[in-house]
Amino acid sequence: MNDSEDILSIALDWHKAGEQVAIATVTSTWGSSPRRPGSRMAITASGRMAGSVSGGCIEGAVAEAAGRSIATGAPQLLDFGVTDERAWEVGLACGGKISVFVEKLVADAPA
Repeated sequence: MNDSEDILSIALDWHKAGEQVAIATVTSTWGSSPRRPGSRMAITASGRMAGSVSGGCIEGAVAEAAGRSIATGAPQLLDFGVTDERAWEVGLACGGKISVFVEKLVADAPA
């Protein structure tokens, strides 16, 4: 089982236990990005998290978006980025962009 399958298994287990869950998936990257497309994170309404889509403040923003998707049922495509110029200003070697798709988990799991 790979990391993405592990995250989906964890999310399904949480869902079966009665948690409301959202899945965040990296859909595209450019430049400097700590996670590749296909990386996933599961987030529950109660604040549990598993996996990773980036790091630092991006994951906090993704968790907030996950809460909105859980509440409304509406998926979201989030875009984050830092230009090369701004990256140099804060001591990074290069800029980067990442897109993350967030959706509420709706699963009819067999009992």
